[in-house]
Amino acid sequence: MAAAGAFLLLTAGVSGVASTAAAQPIAASPAALVGAAAVSDAAPPAEPYRPYLGYSPEKNWMNDPNGLVYYEGVYHLFYQYNPFGTTWGNMSWGHATSTDLVHWSEQPLAIPQDADADIFSGSIVVDHDNTSGFGTAENPPLVAIYTLAYKTGKQAQALAYSTDAGATWTKYSGNPVLDRDSNNFRDPHVFWYDGGSAENSYWVVATVEATEHRVLLYRSDNLIDWSYLSDFGPANATAGIWECPDLFPLAVDGDPANTKWVMVVNLNPGAVSGGSGGQYFVGDFDGTTFTSESTQPTDGGGSGDLFAGFDDGTYSGWTVANEPGNWKNGPFGDQPAAGAIDGQQAIVGQVGPGLINGYNDGDWPIGSISSPDFTLTKDYVNFLVGGGKHPHVDGGQLGNEPPGGSELLFDGFEYPGTESIVDHGWSVAGDFVAASNPSTSNGDYSIGAKRLNTWEGGPKGDDNIGTLTSGLFTIDKPFVSMLVGGGKRDASSGQVLQAELLIDGTVVDSASGENDGAMNWKSWDVSAYQGKQAQIRVNDQATGGWGHLTLDEVVLADSPALVRSSETTVNLVVDGQVARSTTGNDSETLDWAAWDVSDLIGKSAHISVVDNNRNGWGHILADQFMFSDEAAAPRIESYDWLDWGRDFYAGVTYDNAPDGKRIMIGWMNNWEYANDIPTGQWRSAMALPRELSLKTIDGRPKLVSEVTPQVDGLSKPFAAVTVPAGAVAEGETALPVDGVGAVYRVDAVLKPGTASSFGLALRTSSDGAQSTPLTYDTASGSLSLDRRTSGDVSFNPTFSSVETAPVALDGDGRLRLEVYVDNASVQAFAQGGSTTITDQVFPDPSSTGISLVSTRGSAEIESLTITPLYGGMYDPQPVLAVPGAPTSVAATSAEPGVATVTWAAPEDDGGSPVTSYVVRSAAADARAAGSVCEVAAGECRVTGLAPGSAASFTVAARNLVGEGASSAPVDVRIAAAVGSPTTPPSTDQPSVPANDSRGGLAATGLSVGFAGALAALLLSAGAATFWVRKRARRSRVTS
Repeated sequence: MAAAGAFLLLTAGVSGVASTAAAQPIAASPAALVGAAAVSDAAPPAEPYRPYLGYSPEKNWMNDPNGLVYYEGVYHLFYQYNPFGTTWGNMSWGHATSTDLVHWSEQPLAIPQDADADIFSGSIVVDHDNTSGFGTAENPPLVAIYTLAYKTGKQAQALAYSTDAGATWTKYSGNPVLDRDSNNFRDPHVFWYDGGSAENSYWVVATVEATEHRVLLYRSDNLIDWSYLSDFGPANATAGIWECPDLFPLAVDGDPANTKWVMVVNLNPGAVSGGSGGQYFVGDFDGTTFTSESTQPTDGGGSGDLFAGFDDGTYSGWTVANEPGNWKNGPFGDQPAAGAIDGQQAIVGQVGPGLINGYNDGDWPIGSISSPDFTLTKDYVNFLVGGGKHPHVDGGQLGNEPPGGSELLFDGFEYPGTESIVDHGWSVAGDFVAASNPSTSNGDYSIGAKRLNTWEGGPKGDDNIGTLTSGLFTIDKPFVSMLVGGGKRDASSGQVLQAELLIDGTVVDSASGENDGAMNWKSWDVSAYQGKQAQIRVNDQATGGWGHLTLDEVVLADSPALVRSSETTVNLVVDGQVARSTTGNDSETLDWAAWDVSDLIGKSAHISVVDNNRNGWGHILADQFMFSDEAAAPRIESYDWLDWGRDFYAGVTYDNAPDGKRIMIGWMNNWEYANDIPTGQWRSAMALPRELSLKTIDGRPKLVSEVTPQVDGLSKPFAAVTVPAGAVAEGETALPVDGVGAVYRVDAVLKPGTASSFGLALRTSSDGAQSTPLTYDTASGSLSLDRRTSGDVSFNPTFSSVETAPVALDGDGRLRLEVYVDNASVQAFAQGGSTTITDQVFPDPSSTGISLVSTRGSAEIESLTITPLYGGMYDPQPVLAVPGAPTSVAATSAEPGVATVTWAAPEDDGGSPVTSYVVRSAAADARAAGSVCEVAAGECRVTGLAPGSAASFTVAARNLVGEGASSAPVDVRIAAAVGSPTTPPSTDQPSVPANDSRGGLAATGLSVGFAGALAALLLSAGAATFWVRKRARRSRVTS
């Protein structure tokens, strides 16, 4: 944190004008909070993915933002926090504070879990009138309302309060204050409802019944006693549980006379890009009931010639292959299902009375159902799909077979009776005991009755530590394959959990599980070691959740084993190969999918619905197969989303931010892979804070998100790169951004020209292997962020993805982008923030390239600037000051009426490059009048002086903060014409050529006169307030 009163750079990158903004003091009241327990200002070298732009705790796990409140000049950010580890658990409230939403100080743990309950999400209000009685009229309390998640499973709402500006908290002795005897009643967000009079104004809390997809509203006069008002939902996206609601008013298009209410509902899974995300509804709230104007219908949506609807009670010629011997003839039964099956959640979006439902006997049975062959005659196959999200694996197998002709090692651990692995040449060490190895428990998809399982191999379960090492065997085939399951550990965990191939005692290859009980094939190419003696070692040095490994069926073979595709899919099969494939979204919500088969017209094909998964969400739903000339639009894309990326969840707002602003912060992670991201001693970060507004788009009010203007203060405009307007060549064109680094903002206005797609490739590597393209497709009118080759995508199979959002070009056919790139994230704001995409990425630190991309034609640049950014908590901007006085100042005169003033740069530039020098007549006022020259270089030629007169000059340097002290005056006698009498000094203003060839203003591209004047004003104004214009929006900056 910068000291109070320090000047900080606060303007965006500029190519034409260097503007200067008022400094913002970073330390603010209450100082005891703002400066306490601050995180280190330098990112440790071992943490390449530490965010510079958003908040992250110094260590341990963080998820949902909680308790967003502004109090006495300080923004408070509370959040879900595990004080004891880097994965979810031990839920308590962490705490951070900031005066500007950019520079955060981590505070001590705020509200800890206790022996009876964890502390789940909630909110905080300033109880100005002390309605709760927890404070006084003179010292009103901050009151937190949060969910008590009891160890018994029940969830209820509770209070805590603070009377020292949020530094310490006391749990209310009468907790809980709101209890429905429910296991999924949580996430209270409270606000003061102003009904226009005292009797019609009260506290309102929005909570959720998560699995019922309902937001419940209650009212209170004192925050303690609550009465039911109404509920809202289910509506729109219901594929996952509803969480973290928010409810607030916003003026439409800035018109207070046209105010709407916004209901935010986060859900997990079932968001538009997969996993967790946030949706919103626009409507009205009358103090009792929220009425949505943006709820979409759940039926219809598809069109085309119906091929199969399953509405006549039969499968109509489809071939069913259920699991032999399954007592319910699962997974698909003998006839279509009428809806949900026993034990299944309600199915949403079903069309007609019948559908394919693979939930007969739950998730356990596996099988398939295939259509008769047909000829593709139309461009699209449309259908409804739901159920589990388990994609098809190209090149995989539906079975679990080892490679043909393979040689089984260690007898597959199928040793007779009680014989142990030690009886067959293995050694055990650490916690493992011979009698427990091999095991007959756990390890789904093992072959035979026995396998190695380090959970069962010792007395401590996941906390067993040790090794299991085989005897020697000869590598006589080019591949080793094995079934591996259980946990995995990344390097940052400091733990090892893997099966290892040893040659001469050295590890030459390894394999681990996927934090999954299902075993699958892993293979090593050992062709370089053929003929050598080798060993297999199971090395378990891991503790905690998934701290075990399973191993079975180790084989030598001439080819690697095919990975088992544990899919729940709808597949189009052409010429015996899967040509198209779609999976569900881990929900019982059916939604439209469309295959573009225009390249397959005339081909014979059939549809195969596959359920090859026995675990969670191990079933598939399908219905209403149609052939059409148009693609069916997924219903989910018609809903309103806070963000179209994978990593913006639990977004909630400050109810009392200054100037009535509505500011949202979201958790930058996704529950599909949140516990696995490869970050180090900490896990998870917050996205950049966003200022919300409602604007009329396509005839109805929609949320628009803009990064809060305080983030502009992180800019390094002196290092900005501006790309000239012009055509973008087809292909990929690298930009000259060597000095920009990995953390920057891109401001771009692009046009498609003749290109079919165009955009930017971010965080590219020099060899082209890593890249995160952000591109616009003209045919579909959509913007996509592709992180499949962004860097490390191996830590979780669901991470590699492409996020796509519908985006219309503006009236001039332009795509306007504002993109924030950080060490491990890309946050893209399109068309002024009407659409956003937020994704985490994990590239190598050296992958800092940026390229222009244009496909099948040439796109156009209207404007493009890349501005490096300082960090908010790490890599912070220096404390900037005005520069020192120039050195080695001298003045000479060799021509009549002309003086030449020279100087060298100041010893101290104030932390910001010098932008210009001002030469003044020493007799004039040192701050304003008397300027005779303003140049960028170290020399000024002053004309119009009286020959033979005495002159005196000073020189001052300017940077983006302002003007520094002037040098001491230097005197010079102006040369007189030969034979001319001495003349009195001229009263005319000395002059300098407007375009000085030795480094004048034109050479800098900067309007330094404007910058200097504003800098002088700021220096003299002290704590004044100014408006700084940036990209057509006003940013208020107060010092």
